[in-house]
Amino acid sequence: MILETLLKQNQETELLRIATAGSVDDGKSTLIGRLLYDSKSIFEDQLESIKEFSATHRAQEIDYSLVTDGLKSEREQGITIDVAYRYFTTPKRRFIIADTPGHEQYTRNMATGASTASLSLILIDATKGVVTQTRRHSFISSLLGIKHFLVAINKMDLIDYSEDEFNAIVNDYKSFADKLSAESIHFIPISALKGDNVIEKSTNMNWYLGSPLLDYIETVNVAGGRNLIDFRFPVQYVNWSGGSGLRGYCGTISSGVIRKGEKVKVLPSGEVSEISRIVTYEGDLDYAYSPKAVTLVLKDDIDISRGDMIVRQNNSPPIASSFEANVVWMDANPMVLNKNYILKHTSRMTKGLISNIKYKFDPQDLHRKDVDTLKLNEIGKIRIELTNPIFADHYDKNRATGSFIIIDPSTNLTAGAGMITSCLCTTRNIEKSTEGHTTWYHGKNLVDRARENYNNQSVKSIFLDDDVLKKGINSDVSDNPAEYLKRTADLCRLLNDSGINVIINSELIPDSETEEIIGKSKLKIV
Repeated sequence: MILETLLKQNQETELLRIATAGSVDDGKSTLIGRLLYDSKSIFEDQLESIKEFSATHRAQEIDYSLVTDGLKSEREQGITIDVAYRYFTTPKRRFIIADTPGHEQYTRNMATGASTASLSLILIDATKGVVTQTRRHSFISSLLGIKHFLVAINKMDLIDYSEDEFNAIVNDYKSFADKLSAESIHFIPISALKGDNVIEKSTNMNWYLGSPLLDYIETVNVAGGRNLIDFRFPVQYVNWSGGSGLRGYCGTISSGVIRKGEKVKVLPSGEVSEISRIVTYEGDLDYAYSPKAVTLVLKDDIDISRGDMIVRQNNSPPIASSFEANVVWMDANPMVLNKNYILKHTSRMTKGLISNIKYKFDPQDLHRKDVDTLKLNEIGKIRIELTNPIFADHYDKNRATGSFIIIDPSTNLTAGAGMITSCLCTTRNIEKSTEGHTTWYHGKNLVDRARENYNNQSVKSIFLDDDVLKKGINSDVSDNPAEYLKRTADLCRLLNDSGINVIINSELIPDSETEEIIGKSKLKIV
């Protein structure tokens, strides 16, 4: 009974995900090891093994960095290569800390560790000050949507705990921090090795009036970044009970709150229904919110499959057949323009090609540079054209529906990870008050009339022409008119069903199959 009570209290304690970052030998692993050691979060057998290795190979009683540097190659080289996740808890909070590599060649690993964090812990070696990797890791953390930064200036014992040198480093960091999309930046002078300002306030730095590191991460408020307005539920699995005929849709709530009895809409079909049950392992709920894993049961029997998305009836994400995104390239093979890659967005897979690299970010000064490709660990802004449209929010609004990964179909390896910054060929809200219709202009001489019609629309509408279609969903079928028309018609039907008017200007004339897909009542040919 006591154990169950403790487990329940622990489960209800707030969880904070932290990503550590910094240059090589800044002391990230040592700091995390110190936190785990002082909070008594290391198993006894693990602690004995660490002490034995420390005495044999490091000539010291305990090397705190070994707590996280778990790979053999890491211990041999004394560096962090892979991302190590460590869990510990205090009476005030639960923590998951990602110990990420400092080396430039492991930038992709650092980005992986930061992708789910709410707080970025940037370590700076007080003897070196702000270096290129400090800027790189701070920029990546900001790019990945982290709004709260804790800058720990480590190894203060090696500069005699100097207040002046601490202030100089703080001012140096602040000089470029205005380029980060941070809501808060806090600075703490520490010595991870000696324990100064880690758990307890340091007597060697009486000039520092703030709280120690543990007290800060226990109390910092990072809840402001959660999106509790826009309900997004990508369907991961359909659970059907043949005996009862009950069909539930399983997944994790990406954002927002949903309540029993609320009206919802299924994308891409646009079908509307009502939440009849919110099922969890512990029992039914009256409401649920992000990031809860639930099974939703709808009042109506609707054809829903993996990759569909359930949203609130009058709050839908943008629909995008192309978009711009910041991407971290993770493949040893450079990015190839106009190559068909596979994109995984939420629980949905589609094909897409990278049509343009707008620029690359220079981590030295955070400036933008023109390039023809992106190489391993480089970061840039690109434009992607999709074979099939997706329902996506901007990344800064919703991490789950604003992020994606790029897969190389020839190797099946993850080639890149992206964050959507703008959706193109979209409409922001596709609430379905009435069905839309498609007006199809064919012939070059009608392009002006088509655009004029689009500009005069008083309802939600979208304009498509051959330039857009050939770069997007029809990129690989430009020489196949029948398939070209079919894909275009499928897109028009999807948009019309969502209440969006489509104005098309194309050299191709719709055939009977096109009319059947879109619907004769919805299609007007000019």
